Amino acid sequence: MGYRRKDTHYLRARREGYRARSAYKLIELDRRFGLLHEGDRVVDLGSWPGGWLQVALERVGTRGRIVGVDVTGIAPFPAPNAIFVCGDVRDPTVVESVREQLGRRADVVLSDLAPKLTGVTATDQARITALAEATIGALPTLLRPGGSLLMKVFEGPDNVETLSTLRREFAEVRATRPAATRHGSAELYAVALGYRRASGPA
Repeated sequence: MGYRRKDTHYLRARREGYRARSAYKLIELDRRFGLLHEGDRVVDLGSWPGGWLQVALERVGTRGRIVGVDVTGIAPFPAPNAIFVCGDVRDPTVVESVREQLGRRADVVLSDLAPKLTGVTATDQARITALAEATIGALPTLLRPGGSLLMKVFEGPDNVETLSTLRREFAEVRATRPAATRHGSAELYAVALGYRRASGPA
């Protein structure tokens, strides 16, 4: 095993009631970049097992609304403003369903999507790229003008192109690595603020 599963953040998540250690990544990035606000509408792509949904619910409060999406089902939340759609973000009908459940375009899109890795570099890179393209491709449907995106990316040759695409579509883009990232991980997070592309009815 390349990391200690029961590391500090894992144990802290268990102690504080979060479903995943990844909750602390979102907590840190929200604190640094001010992504989530009371009353926001939020989409969480790749939401299993629900750690980011928990953090987002804490931030948006009862006036907000969150729709989570994943190919793997999750245990439901008691909050009526937290909705889960089981499906693949690469499927346009799933994206439309998310938009319908949200009621309007989101203020924030969160994406912690990651493919199942094979260990074959070319295959893994293609899967990573496909998820990044699907996330960016869903934004005109899901994200309001001026909205924000927090998206997992990975170090590698295609990362430059992904960030370049985001910089064309957002006013500000930064790549960062939160402290809760496992040691040795290739994960980065793109924080993109001020979405420019959305058009048509909200």
